[in-house]
Amino acid sequence: MRAALDEAEIAMAMGEVPVGCVIAKGNLVIGRAHNLRESRNDPTAHAEILALRMAGTILDSRRLDGTTLFVTLEPCPMCMSAIMLAGVSRLVYGAKDPEAGAVASQLNLANEPAFKHNIRISGGILEDECSQILRSFFESVRARI
Repeated sequence: MRAALDEAEIAMAMGEVPVGCVIAKGNLVIGRAHNLRESRNDPTAHAEILALRMAGTILDSRRLDGTTLFVTLEPCPMCMSAIMLAGVSRLVYGAKDPEAGAVASQLNLANEPAFKHNIRISGGILEDECSQILRSFFESVRARI
């Protein structure tokens, strides 16, 4: 999760919403990214989507069985769907997303039978640190308005 927080810091320095993601298979990092929605003008450039793409390229597979995805913010519906469809084995997230969380806060897509995928989920990991970086970012945005 510390590496995902490092990615979130990079996003914050770029003026992006500070969300970071790292995907590991065993002890090997196979994907890492941070939000790039603003700089790429791409609504799908969430940290999780970008890290999933990198991991798929590194593994030369669309299936990410046996991997763990660490992300600083509870995934949204788009990202959680992609995580499930990729076959990620374990999801570890930091802060809850009361607005758009698709793991526990608003939805629970992991229990959606249509996905036919079991995923282990751990939430609230380094939650204070993950929440603080988001609070700091949005406070600075509001101060500029």
